[in-house]
Amino acid sequence: MRYAPPGLCVNDFDLLRHGDGTYTVLHLQGPWTAEFDHLRMETSYGRATSADLVHWEPQGTAFGNGLPGRFDQQAVWTMHAFPHGPGMAMLYTAVSGLTPDGWPLQSVGLAYSDRTDGTGWRRHGTGPVVEADPRWYRTGERMGWRDPFVVRDDESDGWVMVLCAADAALPADVSGCVAWATSDDLEDWTVQPPLVSPGDVDELECPVLERLDDGSWLLLGSIGATRGFEAWTAPRLRGPWTRRGPLGPTGAYAPRVVAAPDGSRVVLHTTPRRVGLTDTGDRCRGMLAQPKKLVALPGEAPHLAWWPGLEPWLREESHDPALHAVGDVEVSDRVEVVLRAEHPGDDRVALAVVCDGTDLRITGPGGEALAWTALPSLPATLRILTVGEYVEVYADDTFALTALSYSGRPVPWTAVTGEGASPVPVRPIRLPDPFRDDASAVWPGVTATPVDAAGRR
Repeated sequence: MRYAPPGLCVNDFDLLRHGDGTYTVLHLQGPWTAEFDHLRMETSYGRATSADLVHWEPQGTAFGNGLPGRFDQQAVWTMHAFPHGPGMAMLYTAVSGLTPDGWPLQSVGLAYSDRTDGTGWRRHGTGPVVEADPRWYRTGERMGWRDPFVVRDDESDGWVMVLCAADAALPADVSGCVAWATSDDLEDWTVQPPLVSPGDVDELECPVLERLDDGSWLLLGSIGATRGFEAWTAPRLRGPWTRRGPLGPTGAYAPRVVAAPDGSRVVLHTTPRRVGLTDTGDRCRGMLAQPKKLVALPGEAPHLAWWPGLEPWLREESHDPALHAVGDVEVSDRVEVVLRAEHPGDDRVALAVVCDGTDLRITGPGGEALAWTALPSLPATLRILTVGEYVEVYADDTFALTALSYSGRPVPWTAVTGEGASPVPVRPIRLPDPFRDDASAVWPGVTATPVDAAGRR
């Protein structure tokens, strides 16, 4: 339901779907800490496998930084692996060191494997295959040249790569853009001017391209300042690209798109944690969240919806307290759904979801807003999911809000309206790995009493 390897945190990742319907995730991994050292963290890729995109089994490290003196000697960041011949190819971000002001020097390398399981990588040569072109992109201080994603060109037999970059024609704090390059063979690349350069984004990270059913293209990009991601659409790779707005709320980052076991198209993303598992801890790299269904209808802005593939992980309805649960609430006016209290049996709310007209928010102790958004219209229903400290809300089946809360103890869910309070039935969640107790396991709650997979004590 949420995944990180034991004792480590997950950052950007890539998804491989195999011919037998199983999956492999390659992900950046680093220590569970607030301190981010560009030269010591995320120097390797973790690997995990799954049959259903929910239950992930760690398989160890699959790739690491290069030999001393090479372009990837200090770190290897976001990657994209894909079938190539009988095996696979992988374009990946390389960090050679830091500028005088401490900015990471980035380029893109290439590796091949004779296998299809995400292992067995061998580097192509000792240098990068594509670097930032100073005619269009910043190099050196405040540069960006990372997070490659590769697809077949829709106008030739070659390849198109998109990357996170910094537009040299714009001030650094709004220079975030999607760069692109073309190649006939994956080894020799021609850098092109920016594909998408909004002019109001600091960093446009982890770009992802997806060919939609009608032949048009979807581009997803993570926005550094908001820590969410947005969508663009275009009739062809070269554009014109239309900005469609946020697809994931703040707290959902680095998306990837993949075909689910049921044949639907889903998006997975990362979600952060807090150091020390407290509300006062600094935000740090986090975990892989559960899939959302990608809804992309012709002529409409795409959105993320509840994925039915999670249903097998839900237990029968109950009114018992549950730390990990899903519940549905009808909305007619203002409603406050209480999920946790400071202590069971008292009325001091520690965690709630509040919908007041089009104002949707998640609140903590004392009513403090942990996350907030304005909906386009009054929703008819809310679906709320909690997994440990992680909370997310769907408004009329659209993923709308997420937050972290390490406060309070589970109580029976209650919906409070102007007409009084009423109980909310919930479906407790079965955690895929309920007995993990390392730093990157799902938060077990503040109580010292053991909590089982359904959140019961």
